[in-house]
Parts: sequence; C-alpha cells; structure tokens
Amino acid sequence: MDDLRLAERKKELKPERLAWIREALAARSIVLIGLMGAGKTAVGRRLANRLELPFTDADSEIEIAAGQTVSEIFAEHGEPYFRQGESRVIARLLQGGPQVLATGGGAYMDAGTRANIKARGISIWLKAELPVLLHRVRRRDNRPLLASDDPDKVMRELMEKRYPIYAEADITVESRDVAHDLIVGDVVEALARWLDKEAKAAAARAAARCEGCETDWQLWRPMHERPPSGWGLAREATTSSSASGCSMKLDRASPRRFPARAAPW
Repeated sequence: MDDLRLAERKKELKPERLAWIREALAARSIVLIGLMGAGKTAVGRRLANRLELPFTDADSEIEIAAGQTVSEIFAEHGEPYFRQGESRVIARLLQGGPQVLATGGGAYMDAGTRANIKARGISIWLKAELPVLLHRVRRRDNRPLLASDDPDKVMRELMEKRYPIYAEADITVESRDVAHDLIVGDVVEALARWLDKEAKAAAARAAARCEGCETDWQLWRPMHERPPSGWGLAREATTSSSASGCSMKLDRASPRRFPARAAPW
C-alpha cells in the first residue's frame, strides 16, 4: 500500500510544481523543527534533493564551528553554552537561503531563533508520536539529553515542554513510521498549499492598496501570467501614479518582485 501511494505521490510532483515552490521561496529557507527522532535530517536530505536545494544540518555546522561533537559540547560546557552557540550558528545559516535547514530539537525553543526563522524562513514541524520517536532514537547513542536511566520519561517531558512551542511553526506535518519519501511528499504538499495561500493573500493586499490605480502591474493576473521580468513594486516610492493617490509605482531597478504567482495547479 505504501509503495502504491509513493508511486502516486511521485507522479503528482511535476517539475513545474517543484519549480514554482523554489520560485515562491525566493531567498527563504525551509526550516525543519521537531524532537530528536522526528526525522529532520533524513526527511530534510530527501526534501532538498526533491526540490533541488542545498541541505544543511545545523548540528553538523555547530560541530564544525566548535571543533567538538554535540555530545562533547554538552559534557564539557553544558546545555546553556551549547544553546548560545546554536543560536548564533542558525542565525548565520539563515542568511544563506534558499536551502533546507534541519535544526536540533531545542533550537526552536529560543525566542530569538524563532524570530530569525520567521524573518528568513518557513518553519515546518515534523510532529511524531512518542512510540515513533522512541523507536528511532534507540537506534543511536549520541543523544545527550537521553543520557538518563529513564529515557522514556525524558522524552515525554520534552514533548510536554516543547510541543506547545513547536505548534507556532508555519506548517505541521505528521512524521509517521513509514518510508521517508512518503513524509517528503506530505511536506511538499503542505508547503505548496502554504505558499499558494501566501501568494494569493499578497496579491489581494497589493490590489487593495492600489485600487483604482492605472499602472501596468494591475493588469497582471496571478493565476494566469507572470509580471514583466525585472519589474518590481517599490513601496518606498512617493510619486503618485494616478489621481487615485496611489503611492506605489513600477521601478525596473527595484529588487522587489510582484507577489508570487499562485500555484500552477
């Protein structure tokens, strides 16, 4: 059944659909959050491959920057020290989008990191139930927070503490005990819906602000055609473009773009 569903899902992910997602992302990163064992790295690598984007693992980048493993940092310096470095590394990585960025389980708990992700990325929570998490994390022994006599209790406590914060993510996708490619398909579908909704909302806001304006950009219809290449909507412009008092104007030199096209499906 899973094989059949996977084959159907791959057929649905047409190249033009994936290209539209990359275009709508612009310079933003897809940031995967969730508890250890949620599949952030495994799903993230496959998602990056599917979307033809770079993949970055925040923990790996922390280890490179620190010259130590995450376990060694925890053991030698403690968790607060690690979290400070983690926040700095993620802030740096977010400047390198678009990409798929997998973060550590505690990264999203930091308010500053959440704000950075909100500004420069789209957060996706891979939400998994306790049995799935425990089944996965028991395969590895490099989890500092689970170095306890009762890892099940630790995991339940982490879920109680972190899940309400994870719920602030832009998108939530259930991480089930199925083939990772199926989860990737779910992520792509959820991301496409979110970006399409964002594009339509942006187009509606732009139209409302420029109602009655005679400028060329109003003739653009997001569902059917793209704006002329190289044209942007310069909000800073103060020159009125018509008697309606519209303070926006077209500016070929502006790096800003029209609201992203609605999804082509």
